[in-house]
Amino acid sequence: MPADTAAAFSPRAVAFITELIRMALEEDGPDLTSLGIFPPQEQASAYIVAKQRSIVIGLPLISLVLSMTGMPADAWKAEVREGDVVEAGTVVARLHGHTCQLLKAERIILNLITHLSGVGNLTREYAAELEGTGVRLLDTRKTLPGHRHLEKYAVRVAGGCNHRMDLTEMLMLKDNHIDAAGSITQAVEALRRRYSPCPPIEVECRDCAEVREAVACGVERVMLDNIGVEGLAEALPLIPRSIEAEISGGVSLESIRALALACPERPADFISVGRITHSAPAADFSMKMERGRA
Repeated sequence: MPADTAAAFSPRAVAFITELIRMALEEDGPDLTSLGIFPPQEQASAYIVAKQRSIVIGLPLISLVLSMTGMPADAWKAEVREGDVVEAGTVVARLHGHTCQLLKAERIILNLITHLSGVGNLTREYAAELEGTGVRLLDTRKTLPGHRHLEKYAVRVAGGCNHRMDLTEMLMLKDNHIDAAGSITQAVEALRRRYSPCPPIEVECRDCAEVREAVACGVERVMLDNIGVEGLAEALPLIPRSIEAEISGGVSLESIRALALACPERPADFISVGRITHSAPAADFSMKMERGRA
């Protein structure tokens, strides 16, 4: 495993990412165009350039893509640091190797960097709206299948925080669970009977009565779902500081700061925003080839 990839991602994340890249290579199949045009041993250099102002996220993945394409993992160098914000025209990385292998790796590298940098750009916009409020930005599980570790990594690099990575890290009681169990209290008791030790429990609450019941159960986090500014001003003071408070549901760039400031005496700990992963527009980067300059 390339050292820079191992440093950026956990072993479990690397396993998912490796499988994702393997499928991308298999999906593309052999590059018949390049194999038919370029001599097998022809060498080339290439560089990745930003075509817009953007955060740069995904550089540690270059080594892994190159190694899985049959190239040395160190056949490239970064010209900027991971997480830097660069201007249009900035060269962010340089690569060298066999022309056909570079062209085979090109689209996969760019797909990863443009998507993750796009997630980072939108995360930065939302995080900027929370500056000075003390409220932290959270992502959600609304991620592309197979891309969760990558997208949540991009959120972290861009200044956001991660909600649970999977369904084992925190148990979240939503309305369907609560309705099936009979009440919040019965649902919490069922989980604590079932698991020992029990993972942290979060309860999605729709009104103040549900907040009071969740607090009485001593859960670890209360989510206030689709409750407006006036409702938050009433509900947040019911949640003691020993229990985390999260705002969620339909949060936009235009509304997030007002939600964060809804109750100055007891602000939320987090605001979660699904769109920073599921609706982030791709950033614009391209790769330029320089034949015979490896």
